[in-house]
Amino acid sequence: MGIFYTGKGDKGKSIIGKRKVDKTCLEISALGDLDELNCLLGAVRNEKLLPYHKKVISEVQENLFIIQANVAGATLFYGEHKSPDFPAGKITEIEKIIDGLEREIKPAKKFVIPGETRESAWLDVARTVSRRVEREVLKVHKKRPLPPTIPAYLNRLSSLLFALARAEAKRVGKKERHPRYK
Repeated sequence: MGIFYTGKGDKGKSIIGKRKVDKTCLEISALGDLDELNCLLGAVRNEKLLPYHKKVISEVQENLFIIQANVAGATLFYGEHKSPDFPAGKITEIEKIIDGLEREIKPAKKFVIPGETRESAWLDVARTVSRRVEREVLKVHKKRPLPPTIPAYLNRLSSLLFALARAEAKRVGKKERHPRYK
């Protein structure tokens, strides 16, 4: 048996720490969605983005690992394991980035039809996945409270991804379209 598979999950259970949990439980669902978002952001980071945007996404990826540790630790170890801190400063950092992007691009207060550029389209896909992640982590948070900074950060994350998508479209001079509702 190698490192890439163990066969231990064949009966619908995962092992987190020393505990077996059902693969359909809220925590495993949230952890899977967090992993999906992190992988998607890795793909987005490899698109032709501004270096600063790549750096921002890389930092978000690091933060998602801390959130995963909290989701796994806080809910499955029941106090036996101290999860890494997720300080309020992480929310402040993301808000400063969003504020800077908003000053730079002066977005219209309208919906945007995704897909004017490859990069903005992928950032919009990541935004929608981040919204799902937020909902799944909130389900865990209702069951067993996580640090309140985590739901707040995830809420800001979709806003950050929206702002990055708009900034990337503007960077290449693409005028984004809005729905006509006709």
